[in-house]
Order: sequence, then C-alpha cells, then structure tokens
Amino acid sequence: MPITISAQFAFSTAEPTDILLQFEAAAIPEQRLLSAETFLPEAQHFARVAAGDDIGERIWLSVDGEYAVQYQAEVELNRLLSPISSLNRVEPHNLPAEAVKYLFDSRYCQADQMQGFVQDEFGDLAGGARIMAMHEWVANHFTYTPGSSNASTTAVDSFVERRGVCRDYAHVMVTLARASAIPARFVSCFAPQVTPQDFHAVAEVFLSDPTIAGGGAWYLIDATNMANAEDIVKIGVGRDAADVSFMTSFGPSNFLSNEVAVSAS
Repeated sequence: MPITISAQFAFSTAEPTDILLQFEAAAIPEQRLLSAETFLPEAQHFARVAAGDDIGERIWLSVDGEYAVQYQAEVELNRLLSPISSLNRVEPHNLPAEAVKYLFDSRYCQADQMQGFVQDEFGDLAGGARIMAMHEWVANHFTYTPGSSNASTTAVDSFVERRGVCRDYAHVMVTLARASAIPARFVSCFAPQVTPQDFHAVAEVFLSDPTIAGGGAWYLIDATNMANAEDIVKIGVGRDAADVSFMTSFGPSNFLSNEVAVSAS
C-alpha cells in the first residue's frame, strides 16, 4: 500500500547563511519511490550529498532572505517485519563494522549513564525481548507533551522528566538499547498515523536476521506507538537527532512555517 507524502516549510535569514536540509524520503531497497518532486527556489549555492549510512541525501544551500521548500512523494514499502520479541541479540564481536558506532554514546544519548537502570529493570531479559520490554516501559511511563523539550534536551533529561515528543521518545529508546550493548540509531521519518502530522522520529535496533544464519538486520520501533514499521518511510538515520535534523542552520535563521501530510493510499 503506497504512502503519499506532502511537506512544505519556510524559513528566513538576515544574511547569507549555510543551511543543511534532509527532508526527502530515502531511495533504498526497503522503500521504492514511485514518484518524488522537490521544489526549491534558487539559492546562492546548492549541492546534494549522501547522508549517513547512504540512507537518503542532504541538500546544502546558501540562503539570504526568505526561502520556502515544497516536497511531494509516493512511496512503496517492502521491508523485513519479523516480530522483534523473538529475535536474538547479535553478540558484539559478531557485529558488522557499520553497526558498531551505534553502541557508543552520542550528543543526546548518554548510554553509559543508563547501564545501571537497564540492568536493574531488564536484566532478566535479552535481545528482542529486552527491547520490547524497554518499549513498553517508555510507552507506559512517559507522557507525550508538545513543547516540553527543546533542542538541548537529552535522553537523560527526558528520562528524569518522563515526558517529551517523538524526538525524546526515540532518544530514550536508543539510549536504553545501547546501554544493553545492542546497536541503536535515530531515524527521521514520515508516518501516516502521526498526530498532529509532522516530521516524525523513531528508533531502530540491530538484532538477528532470521533469514540469514548468523546475520543481523535493522528493525524499527516507535515508543510513541503512533507509527508502525510497515508504514514508516525513512528520511535518514544517525546517532541522534543532531545527525538527521530536517533543517540545520549554520548561522541565525527564523523558522516561519511547517506543514506535513502523510496518508496510506
């Protein structure tokens, strides 16, 4: 079932400013772009570069003044959907090189500080069963509260406050998984059930692949329970939100408007 996406946002700068955007659905094997159109006004400089793990692309712009972006796409999904609770952990010494970096602490995900809690709360579980227990713990103990966090809020901050938005839920899931020596990464995405509609964020964990002996794969998980793996459209992946913000400004800028609509057609 195709996912239809429409997104538009606008911002302004008072002087020439470098802007890095990442907002388009990624063209990767698990999701095929049936159609995609990006409308960008002329900028002083423009360049496309590969994004993290070769999932999606980033766009570099140099902007002076108001700038409006429009994007439309239709995406067909075809990804591995094994029940996470039945999957084993891939032992650290068997991890592929590209997964190892997702065991380390990052700007917003301080896994080292959560190891004691993880062992006390989930120590009798392993692999996917532990991940699902963590998912249920976050879903049951956190309150989705728009405006309760900001660009400096970390996973530890959110853990203390027990509230946040999708970005915070994803950071906490990533942090708890890494504290269990399970690679986890932050995923920016679109999903049709997100309320209110906006750019969304979920976690993705690396566990065993039942289709390949000794292999592993990435599995999406959303502690807000607003998105399901079968209809999440990935934009990009990274260590945390700093790596995959849909807009990063390297200088003063004003965000003017944002509108996202996602539906399963």
